[in-house]
Amino acid sequence: MKLIVGLGNPGNRYNFTRHNIGFLALDFYFKLNHLDFSDKPRLGALYGRTGDIIFIKPQEFYNEAGPVVQRYAQFYKIPTSDILVICDNFDLEFGKVRSRLSGAAGGNNGLKSIDSALGSSDYPRIRIGTENDELRRKMGDVDFVLSRFAPEEEAQLPEILREVCMRIDEFTN
Repeated sequence: MKLIVGLGNPGNRYNFTRHNIGFLALDFYFKLNHLDFSDKPRLGALYGRTGDIIFIKPQEFYNEAGPVVQRYAQFYKIPTSDILVICDNFDLEFGKVRSRLSGAAGGNNGLKSIDSALGSSDYPRIRIGTENDELRRKMGDVDFVLSRFAPEEEAQLPEILREVCMRIDEFTN
């Protein structure tokens, strides 16, 4: 069994924001594969399943996603090596997709929460670059991650999300 976690914030207010690119990635994957998420949270997350692969969008705020991931890992007895987390990274060039088998949180509070809840950082992750230094300097970090994509960035999202979907498929096969 494998667990795929898309990080984001719950609620329509956060749709299409930089911090919700993990949710966007899973939504895109589900659309491509004709899958559906649950309408109601289970164990604190909207979830979907295909075979032995569970996909979740935690319904706690981004920085507090760890306990939800831990509940799924414990309930389904999923080792950390079989948990893939998808998140944004504002220090990574916009559109760059970087995969690692494990690693440090690197300032990402969602990953810090997961590290703390799992007692380990030894889980795979996909970081999606959302860097826009000019905008980030004007807004500050918090407002930046909660901001929507610029129109020229939004136009690039389908290509970026296709890359993420290919990496999800590599992980699950």
